[in-house]
Amino acid sequence: MPEGDSVWRAAAQLHAALAGQQLLSSDFRVPRFATLQLGGWTVNEVVARGKHLLMRLQGPADRTPAEQDRLTIHSHLKMEGTWQVYPPGGRWRKPGFTARCVLRTAAADAVGFSLGILEVVRTADEDSVVGHLGPDLLGSDWDLAEAELRIRAAPDVPIGVALLDQRNLAGIGNIYRCEACFLSGVHPAAPVSTVAELPALITHAKVLMEANLSPGRRTTVLNARGVPVGRTPGRPGYWVYRREHQPCLRCGTPVRRGVLANGAGSEERDIYYCPVCQPFPAASADS
Repeated sequence: MPEGDSVWRAAAQLHAALAGQQLLSSDFRVPRFATLQLGGWTVNEVVARGKHLLMRLQGPADRTPAEQDRLTIHSHLKMEGTWQVYPPGGRWRKPGFTARCVLRTAAADAVGFSLGILEVVRTADEDSVVGHLGPDLLGSDWDLAEAELRIRAAPDVPIGVALLDQRNLAGIGNIYRCEACFLSGVHPAAPVSTVAELPALITHAKVLMEANLSPGRRTTVLNARGVPVGRTPGRPGYWVYRREHQPCLRCGTPVRRGVLANGAGSEERDIYYCPVCQPFPAASADS
């Protein structure tokens, strides 16, 4: 599933292509909005909210004030979704049957493929779709103290589960939870109550995400100035993520892979950790 930095980059690309542009046509290929036509509407902005994309539009100026409502196209990429921008009439790089939304302007075509969520709501009602989210690590609403408060409200929950709960803080996915836990020396399955330096752990995730907002392959191996140094020949791009059996970059111990459920009855997700650098709390058995 795309993480917060990927969604932020997608929003930036869409905003650059569409902001200030009037839609020539819209094509929503989902039953609920199949008849909705937004030709003549203007794209005001495209922003990311955690892992959600919000495309805000203004109605045509020649309508009465009551009809000049503002609408938001809300999408979530889930596991396989993507937005792509093409020149007008450009050939798509994805199969047409996977397209869920097509927006055409005089300057560009924007196509959403395999979107996990696609809906249109009044901009005034955006809270109905993203109001449940916690502070956004890449957003103007970022509040470290609030994120810590939300996470500590459930002290028995594994920290790896709490970090993926978007109600606590928005944007972290499996890569950043594994990497932030490693940098903090915390086992992902350790209960929240055992994490003494929770603000530092959260800050690690924020720094890593911010370092990956530029185009290029993601890396979490940074130098002392916070500049990515990974993804070079012979050097891994991650500290532990998907490096099972490979030596820890700090101590040389083989990295381990485990599984951790995200809640009662939820699907298990892989976790990666160094058993030496990230020991499980002594009061419990090592997982």
